[in-house]
Amino acid sequence: MQSAKKAAKITTVKPEIKKSNLIQLFHASRPKFLVAGVAPVLVGSCLGYATVGSFNWPLFILAMLAIMAIHSSANLSNDYFDHLSGNDWANDNPTPFSGGSRYIQKGILSPKAMLLAALVALAFGSALGVVIILLTQSVFILILGILGMFGGFFYTAPPLKLGYRYIGEIIIALLFGLLPVYGSYYLQTGLIDAVPLLPGCVVGILIFLVIFINEFPDLKADAAVDKRTLVVHFGVPASAWIYRSALIASFLIAAAAMLIYSSMFFAGLLYLITLPLAVLAIKSANKKDLTTPGQYRASRITVLFHAVGSLALTLGFIITALRNPPL
Repeated sequence: MQSAKKAAKITTVKPEIKKSNLIQLFHASRPKFLVAGVAPVLVGSCLGYATVGSFNWPLFILAMLAIMAIHSSANLSNDYFDHLSGNDWANDNPTPFSGGSRYIQKGILSPKAMLLAALVALAFGSALGVVIILLTQSVFILILGILGMFGGFFYTAPPLKLGYRYIGEIIIALLFGLLPVYGSYYLQTGLIDAVPLLPGCVVGILIFLVIFINEFPDLKADAAVDKRTLVVHFGVPASAWIYRSALIASFLIAAAAMLIYSSMFFAGLLYLITLPLAVLAIKSANKKDLTTPGQYRASRITVLFHAVGSLALTLGFIITALRNPPL
């Protein structure tokens, strides 16, 4: 009932801009956050480079463009379906990192324009995926592509609404962490093995931390529309400890990768050097900051840590590749 009332507000919103345009749709896709899709492709591709000593630029570029298009589609469709559920209407504590783009709520874009843009972006990403599949003739890439497209769209779209069912954070860790690392590694090596598992888990944890920390400002709105996130389920104190534990686990995995695989020594070492930033992130994830309206320091630091951590892994694999040129 409450979500229906929130959604009903659309009839009373006075549009600030009558006609949407491509620039507004571009901004609505939140391009500055597309690093979440770029990061696993960089890590997986450079791990492949370190493994085989060669780099397939066409496949790399196609993979980057495809995941950015699919990510843009997910951002746009999430805005549309969170509008329908009343989630974004119920949110009185939006931040630059959470609560959606607010373009529908501000009357800048119509819901129809948002959905249409999401479908166009999804179609473009799918077309690029088809090109990759034709070039590689790979069933493995086909499966990963299907999972990525459907997982991103149905994160908030019915009937699945994955982000509303206690598994949204894990889905994101797979779609923007482990799976694209594996896929990008495969595109460079043609191999399906255990090598990408540990770095893929690290990248998965990094994006898990981003989506998880951004759920704290949305807590009341999510609870109001029965969006069952981990923060809604466990509450703030327990969720803060989950955040800290996951962050620490990423360092343990990176250290294990250094010991198990020689090709991951420099990547693991550079990741461990980011520890001071991780300590700052842990300190920021405290109950006071996480529950204060308008406070998003923890989100800002976590997004930065995701970017720096992913870059550290990428540079480490490049160093390994350069130190061990092919014979």
